[in-house]
Amino acid sequence: MKYTRLGKTGLEVSRICFGCMSFGKVTEERPWVLGLAEARPMYRRAWDAGINFFDTANVYAQGTSEEITGQIIKELAPREEIVLATKVFGRMRPGPNGQGLSRAAILSEIDNSLRRLGTDYVDLYQIHRFDPFTPVEETMEALNDVVRSGKARYIGASSMWAWQFAKLQHAADSNGWTRFVSMQDQLSLVYREEEREMLPLCLNQGIGILPWSPLGGGKLTRPWGTETKRATTDRYNKTMYENTAGGAPEIVAAVETVAKKRSVSMAQVALAWVLQKNGVTSPIIGASKLGHVEDAIAAVDLTLSADEIASLEAPYTPIQVNGF
Repeated sequence: MKYTRLGKTGLEVSRICFGCMSFGKVTEERPWVLGLAEARPMYRRAWDAGINFFDTANVYAQGTSEEITGQIIKELAPREEIVLATKVFGRMRPGPNGQGLSRAAILSEIDNSLRRLGTDYVDLYQIHRFDPFTPVEETMEALNDVVRSGKARYIGASSMWAWQFAKLQHAADSNGWTRFVSMQDQLSLVYREEEREMLPLCLNQGIGILPWSPLGGGKLTRPWGTETKRATTDRYNKTMYENTAGGAPEIVAAVETVAKKRSVSMAQVALAWVLQKNGVTSPIIGASKLGHVEDAIAAVDLTLSADEIASLEAPYTPIQVNGF
Protein backbone atom coordinates (compact mmCIF):
# COMPACT_ATOMS: atom_id res chain seq x y z
CA MET A 1 0.00 0.00 0.00
CA LYS A 2 1.11 3.54 -0.73
CA TYR A 3 0.53 6.47 1.63
CA THR A 4 0.17 10.21 1.27
CA ARG A 5 -0.54 13.25 3.42
CA LEU A 6 -4.10 14.46 3.86
CA GLY A 7 -4.02 17.85 2.17
CA LYS A 8 -1.48 20.15 3.82
CA THR A 9 -1.63 18.27 7.12
CA GLY A 10 1.00 15.90 8.47
CA LEU A 11 -1.54 13.07 8.72
CA GLU A 12 -0.53 10.01 6.67
CA VAL A 13 -3.36 8.09 5.04
CA SER A 14 -3.47 5.13 2.69
CA ARG A 15 -4.12 5.86 -0.98
CA ILE A 16 -7.35 3.91 -0.61
CA CYS A 17 -9.99 4.84 1.96
CA PHE A 18 -12.26 2.01 3.09
CA GLY A 19 -15.85 3.26 2.96
CA CYS A 20 -18.23 1.80 5.54
CA MET A 21 -21.64 2.67 4.09
CA SER A 22 -22.20 -0.97 3.06
CA PHE A 23 -22.36 -2.18 6.65
CA GLY A 24 -24.96 -1.95 9.39
CA LYS A 25 -28.55 -2.89 10.03
CA VAL A 26 -30.76 -3.60 7.02
CA THR A 27 -33.35 -0.87 6.46
CA GLU A 28 -36.09 -0.29 3.91
CA GLU A 29 -33.92 2.40 2.30
CA ARG A 30 -30.80 0.21 2.21
CA PRO A 31 -31.77 -3.48 2.03
CA TRP A 32 -28.33 -4.36 0.64
CA VAL A 33 -26.23 -3.54 3.72
CA LEU A 34 -24.18 -6.27 5.44
CA GLY A 35 -23.95 -7.18 9.11
CA LEU A 36 -21.01 -7.61 11.46
CA ALA A 37 -20.06 -11.17 10.50
CA GLU A 38 -20.10 -10.37 6.78
CA ALA A 39 -18.23 -7.10 7.29
CA ARG A 40 -15.36 -8.40 9.44
CA PRO A 41 -13.38 -10.22 6.67
CA MET A 42 -13.47 -7.13 4.45
CA TYR A 43 -12.20 -4.76 7.15
CA ARG A 44 -9.52 -7.33 8.03
CA ARG A 45 -8.38 -7.72 4.41
CA ALA A 46 -8.23 -3.94 3.99
CA TRP A 47 -6.13 -3.55 7.14
CA ASP A 48 -3.82 -6.45 6.27
CA ALA A 49 -3.21 -4.82 2.86
CA GLY A 50 -2.13 -1.58 4.54
CA ILE A 51 -5.35 0.45 4.34
CA ASN A 52 -5.39 2.56 7.52
CA PHE A 53 -8.17 5.00 6.55
CA PHE A 54 -11.81 4.13 7.36
CA ASP A 55 -14.76 6.43 6.58
CA THR A 56 -18.31 6.20 7.91
CA ALA A 57 -21.15 8.58 8.87
CA ASN A 58 -23.68 8.93 11.65
CA VAL A 59 -26.53 8.55 9.19
CA TYR A 60 -25.32 5.32 7.56
CA ALA A 61 -27.76 2.55 8.46
CA GLN A 62 -29.15 4.75 11.23
CA GLY A 63 -25.90 4.75 13.18
CA THR A 64 -25.24 1.03 12.99
CA SER A 65 -22.42 1.46 10.47
CA GLU A 66 -20.55 3.40 13.14
CA GLU A 67 -21.25 0.64 15.66
CA ILE A 68 -19.87 -2.07 13.38
CA THR A 69 -16.89 0.05 12.39
CA GLY A 70 -16.08 0.84 15.99
CA GLN A 71 -16.26 -2.78 17.03
CA ILE A 72 -14.10 -4.11 14.22
CA ILE A 73 -11.32 -1.52 14.31
CA LYS A 74 -10.73 -2.44 17.95
CA GLU A 75 -9.92 -5.94 16.69
CA LEU A 76 -7.54 -4.68 13.99
CA ALA A 77 -4.97 -2.49 15.72
CA PRO A 78 -4.32 0.04 18.49
CA ARG A 79 -6.54 3.09 18.02
CA GLU A 80 -3.64 5.42 17.14
CA GLU A 81 -2.77 3.31 14.11
CA ILE A 82 -6.22 3.79 12.55
CA VAL A 83 -7.34 6.96 10.75
CA LEU A 84 -11.06 7.10 11.48
CA ALA A 85 -13.49 9.49 9.80
CA THR A 86 -17.20 10.08 10.26
CA LYS A 87 -19.75 12.71 9.27
CA VAL A 88 -22.58 14.88 10.59
CA PHE A 89 -25.61 16.54 8.94
CA GLY A 90 -28.26 13.94 8.08
CA ARG A 91 -31.42 13.37 10.07
CA MET A 92 -30.84 11.14 13.08
CA ARG A 93 -34.16 11.56 14.87
CA PRO A 94 -37.58 13.06 14.08
CA GLY A 95 -38.58 16.54 15.11
CA PRO A 96 -36.73 19.82 15.59
CA ASN A 97 -32.92 19.79 15.85
CA GLY A 98 -32.72 16.21 14.61
CA GLN A 99 -30.43 17.10 11.70
CA GLY A 100 -28.30 19.87 10.26
CA LEU A 101 -25.19 21.80 11.27
CA SER A 102 -26.41 23.96 14.13
CA ARG A 103 -24.26 24.16 17.24
CA ALA A 104 -26.86 22.04 19.02
CA ALA A 105 -26.75 19.32 16.35
CA ILE A 106 -22.96 19.20 15.99
CA LEU A 107 -22.20 19.07 19.72
CA SER A 108 -24.82 16.37 20.26
CA GLU A 109 -23.93 14.28 17.26
CA ILE A 110 -20.18 14.19 17.86
CA ASP A 111 -20.87 12.65 21.26
CA ASN A 112 -23.35 10.19 19.77
CA SER A 113 -20.86 9.17 17.08
CA LEU A 114 -18.05 8.69 19.59
CA ARG A 115 -20.31 6.53 21.74
CA ARG A 116 -21.28 4.31 18.79
CA LEU A 117 -17.69 4.11 17.58
CA GLY A 118 -16.42 3.35 21.06
CA THR A 119 -13.60 5.89 20.90
CA ASP A 120 -12.61 9.20 22.49
CA TYR A 121 -11.93 10.95 19.21
CA VAL A 122 -12.19 10.76 15.44
CA ASP A 123 -9.31 11.72 13.22
CA LEU A 124 -11.53 13.46 10.66
CA TYR A 125 -14.98 14.92 11.39
CA GLN A 126 -16.80 15.94 8.22
CA ILE A 127 -19.94 17.88 7.44
CA HIS A 128 -21.94 15.64 5.13
CA ARG A 129 -23.59 18.47 3.20
CA PHE A 130 -24.02 22.27 3.39
CA ASP A 131 -26.73 23.51 5.75
CA PRO A 132 -28.49 26.54 4.20
CA PHE A 133 -30.48 27.19 7.39
CA THR A 134 -27.56 27.67 9.78
CA PRO A 135 -25.13 30.63 9.67
CA VAL A 136 -21.70 29.47 8.53
CA GLU A 137 -20.15 31.16 11.57
CA GLU A 138 -22.25 29.04 13.91
CA THR A 139 -21.21 25.85 12.13
CA MET A 140 -17.51 26.68 11.98
CA GLU A 141 -17.30 27.83 15.60
CA ALA A 142 -18.97 24.62 16.76
CA LEU A 143 -16.57 22.51 14.67
CA ASN A 144 -13.66 24.50 16.07
CA ASP A 145 -14.87 23.70 19.57
CA VAL A 146 -15.06 20.00 18.68
CA VAL A 147 -11.41 20.09 17.63
CA ARG A 148 -10.29 22.15 20.65
CA SER A 149 -12.07 19.71 22.95
CA GLY A 150 -10.00 16.86 21.50
CA LYS A 151 -12.99 15.01 20.07
CA ALA A 152 -11.72 15.44 16.49
CA ARG A 153 -8.21 15.95 15.15
CA TYR A 154 -9.19 17.52 11.82
CA ILE A 155 -12.37 18.61 10.05
CA GLY A 156 -13.51 18.08 6.48
CA ALA A 157 -16.49 18.76 4.23
CA SER A 158 -18.45 16.89 1.58
CA SER A 159 -20.45 17.62 -1.57
CA MET A 160 -21.56 21.23 -2.00
CA TRP A 161 -21.06 24.16 -4.37
CA ALA A 162 -17.56 25.59 -4.45
CA TRP A 163 -18.82 29.00 -3.30
CA GLN A 164 -20.39 27.40 -0.22
CA PHE A 165 -17.13 25.69 0.67
CA ALA A 166 -15.22 28.95 0.18
CA LYS A 167 -17.73 30.77 2.40
CA LEU A 168 -17.25 28.27 5.22
CA GLN A 169 -13.46 28.47 4.95
CA HIS A 170 -13.60 32.27 4.97
CA ALA A 171 -15.62 32.22 8.20
CA ALA A 172 -12.93 30.04 9.78
CA ASP A 173 -10.10 32.23 8.52
CA SER A 174 -11.78 35.45 9.63
CA ASN A 175 -12.21 34.20 13.19
CA GLY A 176 -9.09 32.13 13.69
CA TRP A 177 -11.05 28.89 13.79
CA THR A 178 -10.07 25.45 12.48
CA ARG A 179 -10.17 25.15 8.67
CA PHE A 180 -11.37 22.20 6.65
CA VAL A 181 -8.47 20.06 5.47
CA SER A 182 -10.40 17.82 3.07
CA MET A 183 -13.28 17.70 0.61
CA GLN A 184 -15.22 14.50 -0.01
CA ASP A 185 -16.99 14.91 -3.32
CA GLN A 186 -18.27 12.77 -6.15
CA LEU A 187 -15.76 11.96 -8.86
CA SER A 188 -15.62 9.15 -11.41
CA LEU A 189 -15.33 8.61 -15.13
CA VAL A 190 -19.13 8.96 -15.38
CA TYR A 191 -19.32 12.05 -13.14
CA ARG A 192 -16.69 14.73 -13.71
CA GLU A 193 -18.57 17.94 -12.97
CA GLU A 194 -16.40 18.62 -9.89
CA GLU A 195 -13.46 19.22 -12.23
CA ARG A 196 -14.94 22.62 -13.11
CA GLU A 197 -14.85 24.45 -9.77
CA MET A 198 -14.36 22.31 -6.67
CA LEU A 199 -11.23 20.43 -7.66
CA PRO A 200 -9.37 23.56 -8.80
CA LEU A 201 -10.35 25.29 -5.55
CA CYS A 202 -9.03 22.36 -3.51
CA LEU A 203 -5.79 22.23 -5.49
CA ASN A 204 -5.28 25.96 -4.99
CA GLN A 205 -5.91 25.75 -1.25
CA GLY A 206 -4.07 22.49 -0.56
CA ILE A 207 -7.26 20.67 0.42
CA GLY A 208 -7.17 16.87 0.37
CA ILE A 209 -9.60 15.34 -2.13
CA LEU A 210 -11.47 12.19 -1.06
CA PRO A 211 -13.70 11.15 -3.97
CA TRP A 212 -16.84 9.19 -3.17
CA SER A 213 -18.41 6.79 -5.65
CA PRO A 214 -15.19 6.54 -7.71
CA LEU A 215 -16.69 3.54 -9.52
CA GLY A 216 -19.90 5.33 -10.44
CA GLY A 217 -22.06 3.35 -8.05
CA GLY A 218 -20.66 0.17 -9.56
CA LYS A 219 -21.58 1.05 -13.13
CA LEU A 220 -17.92 1.18 -14.12
CA THR A 221 -17.21 -2.31 -12.82
CA ARG A 222 -19.27 -4.35 -15.28
CA PRO A 223 -20.69 -4.14 -18.82
CA TRP A 224 -23.50 -1.65 -19.22
CA GLY A 225 -26.92 -2.98 -18.25
CA THR A 226 -25.70 -5.65 -15.84
CA GLU A 227 -27.97 -5.73 -12.80
CA THR A 228 -27.05 -6.27 -9.15
CA LYS A 229 -29.07 -6.18 -5.94
CA ARG A 230 -27.73 -2.77 -4.99
CA ALA A 231 -28.12 -1.30 -8.46
CA THR A 232 -31.79 -2.24 -8.46
CA THR A 233 -32.66 -1.39 -4.84
CA ASP A 234 -30.50 1.64 -3.97
CA ARG A 235 -32.55 4.71 -4.84
CA TYR A 236 -29.41 6.86 -5.03
CA ASN A 237 -27.81 4.58 -7.63
CA LYS A 238 -31.01 4.49 -9.66
CA THR A 239 -31.23 8.29 -9.61
CA MET A 240 -27.62 8.98 -10.48
CA TYR A 241 -26.51 6.14 -12.70
CA GLU A 242 -29.42 4.43 -14.45
CA ASN A 243 -29.67 7.02 -17.21
CA THR A 244 -27.35 7.25 -20.18
CA ALA A 245 -26.57 10.97 -19.84
CA GLY A 246 -22.97 12.06 -20.17
CA GLY A 247 -22.04 9.22 -22.48
CA ALA A 248 -22.13 6.68 -19.65
CA PRO A 249 -22.62 3.53 -21.80
CA GLU A 250 -19.74 4.57 -24.08
CA ILE A 251 -17.50 5.30 -21.08
CA VAL A 252 -18.26 1.89 -19.58
CA ALA A 253 -17.42 0.28 -22.91
CA ALA A 254 -14.09 2.17 -22.99
CA VAL A 255 -13.27 0.93 -19.49
CA GLU A 256 -14.07 -2.62 -20.59
CA THR A 257 -11.76 -2.29 -23.59
CA VAL A 258 -8.80 -1.07 -21.51
CA ALA A 259 -9.43 -3.73 -18.87
CA LYS A 260 -9.39 -6.52 -21.43
CA LYS A 261 -6.17 -5.27 -23.00
CA ARG A 262 -4.52 -5.04 -19.57
CA SER A 263 -6.01 -8.34 -18.33
CA VAL A 264 -7.33 -6.61 -15.21
CA SER A 265 -10.82 -5.93 -13.89
CA MET A 266 -12.89 -2.95 -14.99
CA ALA A 267 -12.95 -1.77 -11.38
CA GLN A 268 -9.16 -1.54 -11.31
CA VAL A 269 -9.10 0.58 -14.46
CA ALA A 270 -11.84 2.96 -13.28
CA LEU A 271 -10.23 3.39 -9.86
CA ALA A 272 -6.74 3.85 -11.32
CA TRP A 273 -8.11 6.77 -13.35
CA VAL A 274 -9.35 8.47 -10.16
CA LEU A 275 -6.08 7.77 -8.34
CA GLN A 276 -4.13 9.49 -11.13
CA LYS A 277 -6.22 12.68 -11.01
CA ASN A 278 -4.14 15.60 -9.81
CA GLY A 279 -4.80 16.36 -6.14
CA VAL A 280 -6.68 13.18 -5.28
CA THR A 281 -5.66 11.87 -1.86
CA SER A 282 -7.71 8.71 -1.27
CA PRO A 283 -10.75 7.53 -3.23
CA ILE A 284 -13.38 6.02 -0.93
CA ILE A 285 -14.26 2.51 -2.02
CA GLY A 286 -17.48 0.80 -1.06
CA ALA A 287 -17.09 -2.95 -0.65
CA SER A 288 -19.73 -5.63 -0.29
CA LYS A 289 -17.49 -8.54 -1.39
CA LEU A 290 -13.87 -9.42 -0.71
CA GLY A 291 -13.22 -9.10 -4.43
CA HIS A 292 -14.09 -5.41 -4.25
CA VAL A 293 -11.35 -4.89 -1.67
CA GLU A 294 -8.87 -6.86 -3.78
CA ASP A 295 -9.62 -4.73 -6.84
CA ALA A 296 -9.05 -1.52 -4.86
CA ILE A 297 -5.73 -2.78 -3.52
CA ALA A 298 -4.56 -3.75 -7.01
CA ALA A 299 -5.63 -0.42 -8.53
CA VAL A 300 -3.03 1.45 -6.47
CA ASP A 301 -0.24 -0.12 -8.54
CA LEU A 302 -1.96 0.20 -11.92
CA THR A 303 -0.64 3.11 -13.97
CA LEU A 304 -2.64 4.12 -17.01
CA SER A 305 -0.91 5.55 -20.07
CA ALA A 306 -1.78 8.96 -21.48
CA ASP A 307 -3.45 7.26 -24.46
CA GLU A 308 -5.53 5.03 -22.18
CA ILE A 309 -6.64 8.02 -20.11
CA ALA A 310 -7.59 9.90 -23.27
CA SER A 311 -9.69 6.97 -24.51
CA LEU A 312 -11.49 6.73 -21.17
CA GLU A 313 -12.23 10.45 -20.99
CA ALA A 314 -13.20 11.05 -24.62
CA PRO A 315 -16.87 9.89 -24.45
CA TYR A 316 -17.79 12.15 -21.51
CA THR A 317 -20.19 15.04 -22.04
CA PRO A 318 -21.41 17.52 -19.38
CA ILE A 319 -24.33 16.41 -17.21
CA GLN A 320 -26.51 17.98 -14.55
CA VAL A 321 -24.83 18.37 -11.17
CA ASN A 322 -26.13 15.85 -8.62
CA GLY A 323 -25.27 14.37 -5.26
CA PHE A 324 -25.62 17.56 -3.20
